[in-house]
Amino acid sequence: MTANDLTTMLFVPATKPERIPKAVASGAAAVIVDLEDAVPAGAKEEARAALDAFLATHRESAVFVRVNARGTAEFSADLDLCRKHENVAGIVLPKAESAADIVSATEAGKPVIPLIETALGIRSVNEIAAARGVERLSYGGLDLSDDLGIEGDTEGAQVILDHCRYQLLIASRVAGLPAPIETVFPVFDDPDAVTRRARRVRNMGFAGMLCIHPKQVGPVQTGFAPTQEQVAWAERVIIAAESAEGAFKVDGQMVDAPVIAMARSILARVA
Repeated sequence: MTANDLTTMLFVPATKPERIPKAVASGAAAVIVDLEDAVPAGAKEEARAALDAFLATHRESAVFVRVNARGTAEFSADLDLCRKHENVAGIVLPKAESAADIVSATEAGKPVIPLIETALGIRSVNEIAAARGVERLSYGGLDLSDDLGIEGDTEGAQVILDHCRYQLLIASRVAGLPAPIETVFPVFDDPDAVTRRARRVRNMGFAGMLCIHPKQVGPVQTGFAPTQEQVAWAERVIIAAESAEGAFKVDGQMVDAPVIAMARSILARVA
């Protein structure tokens, strides 16, 4: 599993380990087994035990694990579990607010995907992105909205969340990280809506999306894949570039080095 393999990251509750093989077989690029929000407070130890047993008997199944946040009573035990198993590919760290949070999480010896879910996390995003051990950034849109006091999927909320996306994108680029991962989209029974959301955030520079249901995997993949029109345009640009010197025109538009690079990027995504 590489940094380029995370277009779709599908959550599975740790209390339902029988769903993990199905999630792995869903076509998702990665599976995140959740010890945090999907597990009731009184079932944390039971969930860890279930995941421990699964990982011990399914060594071929590499998964990410969303642990409980640093500062909670469950954090150390979650890290111990992740440290124990080679098939834990990485840690998804909720409520990341500082580089110190990342340092604590990396004690498990795994790469970390911090979830930015608070105003303090947004303010510290550059420090977090630069911390050693960070795989890439993501965020929790619902928790962040709650912390900022904005109202759900409204026009105003989207404006604020777009500003947060922008900060994750810039912080990732400056730190030399792969592009960030979009938060979960709560709709899973409307594939067109899922595809539109995935395409929108792809156009904002994001490289993947967290999924909460297997039905979202295909539509998200569609949203992040180049359209047929984009591929055809990119092919025309590359063909023209092979015989051109300096700037030239394709479809009536000027093409220079940055546009050629964009065309190559589109074809690389297809590959």
